Amino acid sequence: MFKKIVIIALVSALAVGCASVPLPMESAERNTTAKKFNPPSEGRAGLYIFRKTNLVGGADPKDVWIDGKCIGETVPSVFFYKEVEGDKGHNVFYQPSDYKENPTETYLKTYGPPKGLTIQVKSGMNYFIHQYINFGDHNFVLVDEEQGKEEVSKLDMAKKGGCGFLTRNRIYDNRTDEEKQRAHKAGVLAQELGPKLGKDLYNMQSIGRSFCRLFC
Repeated sequence: MFKKIVIIALVSALAVGCASVPLPMESAERNTTAKKFNPPSEGRAGLYIFRKTNLVGGADPKDVWIDGKCIGETVPSVFFYKEVEGDKGHNVFYQPSDYKENPTETYLKTYGPPKGLTIQVKSGMNYFIHQYINFGDHNFVLVDEEQGKEEVSKLDMAKKGGCGFLTRNRIYDNRTDEEKQRAHKAGVLAQELGPKLGKDLYNMQSIGRSFCRLFC
């Protein structure tokens, strides 16, 4: 019984930590317009990149890059919309630590594109890409239009912006002391209780480390 109570308390703390991570969001008008799923501009294709709401991966921001350019960072419950050139292939990926923005052809030939999703698009079409995060694994996967529209309709549209630790530090610095303390406590609690709970919450230490990398 005690273990169940602890699990409930821990999940609640993690939820608070996730909810406290702010990102710059688009206006309500742009958010509503994006969810109408209108066709993109002539000669272009539309990419909806979304991250669903879940506790796996916590509030850890993840970079989104398209063709060597930063689109922004995501947290749970947000999506980006980006128009790209139609009738060609595009790469959607996270940024490895040694990746260079706007890489040269020589760099790409030597190292190849980072881990992610390569998608061939057609002009006039919208595509839906799920940014999934599981324990020890994260990537992008293309989903069908019906599922994509259903998922995106539940989320909010984030503004495109910077990637990496500078953005994360800016987000952290803009929060109130109370928000910082609440997130810090959630991370510490996850680290302390992870080994004790074992299989009941899978590898909770990983979530603790994710929180502490961002907040502690």
